[in-house]
Amino acid sequence: MARMTRSQRRARRQAQAASAAGQSSAASRVAQVRPQAPVKTQTGARRKEEAGSKRFIAECWGELKKVEWPTQSHVIQGTLVVLVACIIVGTYIWLCDIASKNLVQDVFLR
Repeated sequence: MARMTRSQRRARRQAQAASAAGQSSAASRVAQVRPQAPVKTQTGARRKEEAGSKRFIAECWGELKKVEWPTQSHVIQGTLVVLVACIIVGTYIWLCDIASKNLVQDVFLR
């Protein structure tokens, strides 16, 4: 689900303050579970409920706009870290293989 905008958070806090002043705790919980305000876009216009796949794609696109994509230097740095880690782990496994090969041939197969 899309992240709330600043104006939506303000409206929610104002509604909670108003409901705390005038409603009982049970009524405020029901109001939180079933909000009565229509769903609005960031511009404030009312949005009609869209079909499943169309809505899913629209929400995915909105989330992708919020992503902080890595720069080229971050990608290069991450790639180098992965390559160095693969070399270290590969060397360790190779050494373990050599040691176990000698152990099997010299001890278990005699």
